[in-house]
Amino acid sequence: IFRGRRGDQIKVLWADSDGLCLFTKRLERGRFVWPVTRDGKVHLTPAQLSMLLEGIDWKHPKRTERAGIRI
Repeated sequence: IFRGRRGDQIKVLWADSDGLCLFTKRLERGRFVWPVTRDGKVHLTPAQLSMLLEGIDWKHPKRTERAGIRI
């Protein structure tokens, strides 16, 4: 996982059976929450990675109301 200098863009590089894949995402507003690095490495749980890719602050998640139909 690579983060841009401004913190609003990330790139994820992974290997599959056919070769390398690159995923890039840029936030329109805000910055990606970046974990503390140890020895130049970032350690994330699957849940933290999912929230990182969604642009959610996994350190301080907030519950949002979902729009729904009320009867």
